[in-house]
Amino acid sequence: MSRLQVLIVDDEWNMRNLLRIYLTREGFDVKEASNGREALSMVKRHSFDIILLDVMMPDMDGWHVCKEIRETENVAILMLTARSETKDKVLGLGIGADDYLTKPFEPEELLARVYSLIRRSAITQASVQQESTLSFQGLMIYPEGREIYIHDLPVDFTQKEFDLFVSLARNQQRAFDRGELLDLLWGYDYDGDFRVVDTHVKNIRDKTRKSGLLYNPIQTVWGVGYKFNATGESI
Repeated sequence: MSRLQVLIVDDEWNMRNLLRIYLTREGFDVKEASNGREALSMVKRHSFDIILLDVMMPDMDGWHVCKEIRETENVAILMLTARSETKDKVLGLGIGADDYLTKPFEPEELLARVYSLIRRSAITQASVQQESTLSFQGLMIYPEGREIYIHDLPVDFTQKEFDLFVSLARNQQRAFDRGELLDLLWGYDYDGDFRVVDTHVKNIRDKTRKSGLLYNPIQTVWGVGYKFNATGESI
């Protein structure tokens, strides 16, 4: 069985060394990057199962790196930071991070989150591949290829935006509350702000509108949450 591939991105050598010790003991194959540009270069050349990404780095911070990675990759990303403000967590999750761990942390918590993200990523990929094509007015979703087309043109979505879109589209008659969507996409152990769901919905709506879709594909169900609008009617 091949070893799981991890990329550690942190400008502090002591932190990289500590993380490397924790992860190599667990049998992971670990690579390191000391800055954002080095990390982006490594992501282009290697395939990783998870990336541990520090937020506060000089020149190119973790937010920027995460956003750049999400434009091309669906790898799991765990953000590491000394900042504990909720708005920072919402920002990170909104641009495509999968989880957020505040420093200092115990090695047991780090490893638990790493394994949780890897399991969740595998489950998501497997469930997405069960679907063939989801077809709507002006909108085509290809879950297996993780592609979305609007009026025959491809539109880029982050991993979580895509997963949220597909989850709603394959359950067209159901209204989901925010808690259900958090559990579905971020896992039952996520204890962050519900607003991260609203942020992802807003991003999806903005991208579909700018791409020429003439209706809002995600309907707000007041007092509940969200459901897919498959009718092609404006709401």
